[in-house]
Amino acid sequence: MSIFRRPDYTSDATQFIEQLKAGKPGLEQSQRLGRSLLWDKQIDREFQARAEAARVPQQPYVYQTGSDFA
Repeated sequence: MSIFRRPDYTSDATQFIEQLKAGKPGLEQSQRLGRSLLWDKQIDREFQARAEAARVPQQPYVYQTGSDFA
């Protein structure tokens, strides 16, 4: 047994989360739904490749036109 183990200890944050989950049983499901709306997207690899190929390189100084000192 480790001397650093604190038996039956739970932090305030852990207690809060456990109470929140007990009070709202559908919380995790709604979090997963929200994540799927914002983050879990299907990526069109062909479109992404075409967009990268069409990218125009940026000039070293953005506000200077090509004809100023040519």
